[in-house]
Amino acid sequence: MSRKSKGRLLFSDLIEQAMTSLGSNILRSSLTILGVAIGVFSVVGVMTALSAMKHSIDTSFSVFGANVLQIAKDPALQLAPGSRRRFWGRPPISPSEAQDFKFAMDELGIPTTLTSTDGGERARYRDHRTQPRIRIIGTNENYLITNKYELAFGRNITPADVELNRPVTVIGQELLDELFINEDPIDKQINMDGEWYTVVGVLEKRGEFMGNSLDGIALIPITKFVQNNWHRRRSMEIAVQADDALDMQRVEDIAIGEMRIARGLLPEDENNFEITSNQALQAQYAQLALYIGAGGLGISGIALACAGIGIMNIMLVSVTERTREIGVRKALGARKRGILSQFLLEAVFLSEVGAAVGILVGMVAGNIVATQLNASMIIPWFWIGAAVAVCSLIGIGFGFLPAVRAANLHPVEALRHE
Repeated sequence: MSRKSKGRLLFSDLIEQAMTSLGSNILRSSLTILGVAIGVFSVVGVMTALSAMKHSIDTSFSVFGANVLQIAKDPALQLAPGSRRRFWGRPPISPSEAQDFKFAMDELGIPTTLTSTDGGERARYRDHRTQPRIRIIGTNENYLITNKYELAFGRNITPADVELNRPVTVIGQELLDELFINEDPIDKQINMDGEWYTVVGVLEKRGEFMGNSLDGIALIPITKFVQNNWHRRRSMEIAVQADDALDMQRVEDIAIGEMRIARGLLPEDENNFEITSNQALQAQYAQLALYIGAGGLGISGIALACAGIGIMNIMLVSVTERTREIGVRKALGARKRGILSQFLLEAVFLSEVGAAVGILVGMVAGNIVATQLNASMIIPWFWIGAAVAVCSLIGIGFGFLPAVRAANLHPVEALRHE
C-alpha cells in the first residue's frame, strides 16, 4: 500500500473516530450545533431578506417616472430618533393649497400631479364585483406622466373632467379582468364606494410594487374625490416632473418656493412639508437596510461567540471523559498530531453542521420574505461562503485549546485516570 493510500486511510479513520465520539454525546453535540446554527441563521436570513428587499425596491422604483419630485406633509421614511414627534404639528396639505400650487407650476410649464387615495374598496358592475382591494385614486391629467402608466385604450382624465367635477374613471387591468368579461368597458358605469362612475379609459398592465398590485386602481378626477372621499385628516400628495436630471435642482427650488407661498409661510418660517426624489428615497431605504444588516451581524457575532465557547466547553469535557482512551491510544503508538487532528475535526464538524443548518434555514426564511415582495429567489453566495469560513475558524480557534490539551496528555498519567 502506498504512502498516499495510507494517508487517506488515516484521515478516514480520524473522521470515523470523531463522528463516533460526537455520536455518543448527542444532546451536547446537538445543543452546540444549535448555537452555531442560530448565529449563521441570523446573518444569512437577514442578508437574504435584505438582498430581496433591495432587488424589489430597485425594481419597484423603476416603475415611477424619471426625474420626479414628491411633495408630502411628512417624510416617506423617518429614521432619526424622535423624528415622528417633530412632524406631528404639521397641518395637512389641503385641496385648495394643492390646487394653488398646481396652478402656479402649470404657468411655468412644469407637469404637476395631485393625488389622494382610498384603499380597500370594491368596484361593482352588474353582477360582477372585485375583491375589496381596489384603490380609488383622486388625481388629474398628469398622473400617467409622473407614475409611468400608459393607456391601453380609451382616454385619460382631462383638465375639463377635473374642472367640471365629472364622474368618470380610468381603470386598471385588474378591474377590467374582474368586471368586464368579454365586454368593452368604455362608457359603462361602475359603482365604487357608493358612487357611479363612467369608464372612459383602461390602463396598460403594470404588475406589482412592494407586494401591492399596480393594476387594482381606479383613477377619478381629484375634485370628485374631494367631494366624495375627503376628510380633514387627509393630506394631499403632489408630484412634479422635471425635464431631465440636470433640471431637477431648478425644479426643486421652484417647487419649494411655490409650496411655501401656497402654504402661506412667512420668510422666517421653516418648511412644513417634505420634498424628495425617488433617488433620495432609494438612498433612505439603503440606509435602513444598512442599519438592519448591522443589527443582524451584531446578533450573529454574539450568537457565534457563545457557540464557540460552547464548542470549547464540550471539547474540554470530552477530553476529560476520554483521558484514559487517549492514554491507551498513546501507549499503542498514536502520535500527538493524530490526536490533535481528531479533536480539531470534532470541533470543526460541530461548527460546519451548525453552519449548514443555519444556511439552509436562513435561505428559506429570507426567500419567504422575497416571495412576499414578489422578488426572485436569492442565493447569497457571499454570505454562505463567509458563514462557512467563519464557522471553520470558530471550530479551529475554539477547538484548538482542548485539542492541544488532549495531544499533550502523558500516556502514563492518562492511563491512571479514573
